Amino acid sequence: MKKLYTFPQKYLLLSVPLTLILGFIVGTLTDTSFLQPTILFGTIVMIYATMVGFKFKELTNFKGTKVLTYSLVINFVIIPLVALVLGKLVLNDHPIMLAGLALSALLPTSGMTISWTSIQKGNVPSAIKLTVFGLILGSILTPWYLLAMVGKYVDVNIFETFRTIALVVFLPMLLGHFTFKMLMKKYTPEQFQKKVKPNFGPLSIWGMLYVVFVSISMKAKMILANLELIAIALIVLIAFYGLNYLISTITAKTLLNREDGIALVNGTVLRNLSIAVGLAATSFGAEAALIVTIAFIVQQQSIAYYARVSNKYWFKPAQAPTKANQAITVS
Repeated sequence: MKKLYTFPQKYLLLSVPLTLILGFIVGTLTDTSFLQPTILFGTIVMIYATMVGFKFKELTNFKGTKVLTYSLVINFVIIPLVALVLGKLVLNDHPIMLAGLALSALLPTSGMTISWTSIQKGNVPSAIKLTVFGLILGSILTPWYLLAMVGKYVDVNIFETFRTIALVVFLPMLLGHFTFKMLMKKYTPEQFQKKVKPNFGPLSIWGMLYVVFVSISMKAKMILANLELIAIALIVLIAFYGLNYLISTITAKTLLNREDGIALVNGTVLRNLSIAVGLAATSFGAEAALIVTIAFIVQQQSIAYYARVSNKYWFKPAQAPTKANQAITVS
């Protein structure tokens, strides 16, 4: 059972595409829309597992101010401009798809931002701040950006955004805090870090994979029904995410340390596609929802590969000192 529990975490590059494929197959065979309410539960589990042992006081310091500033510039100035240029170059004949791309670009951060930052051993407190500020500002600015980009004002429910933040950020945080307090009655802080904390990592991955599975399976039939538009959507989205990764990575490597850089990339590349797809479907129609759905596939697959490659090359984890080096330092 333990091997099964830890498998997705050990083989993340395999787990994500397999989940996407499984979700697509199941979604084409049966209607999984009844699972939609459980996405919230999966997201809460995903974030809760990263919050056990989290220190609340880290949210009140000003260490993440620089990361937050860079993320706001990238999320609300550079990325919308990238989406607009790509849309005008490739989607001129598909204005409804342009609206979907715009929505994907204008709603940054989600629970995945926190989860992937934790997986990559980045700055989780900064990721939480980016998630909260990104969602609030995105909800306020999106209607006006859409009016400028596609000529249609779409109202975004700011109160629903606050509810989302409360449920997917602050509720898991509180649950994680209470869990940690209970565990401290049985374990020392050292025992918790070495023996208990590592067991929560796979739980976060399972929660993430469940969210991916349900989200893709619900949209599988829509994808099959619009195969002629998928190639166009993929070209645009690969370019969109590729430029996003490039801009965020250069900024992170040039201006930030490793932990803050990881939080910045995840806080700018990962978009809140759950909100975007709902707005796209209700305000613009099937073509807009389609490109957001394809964005979900591109986003999940690309971040899995990016996390692996970045940890190997430009976000290398700090090496623990060897015994030989410690001996030299002591002497």
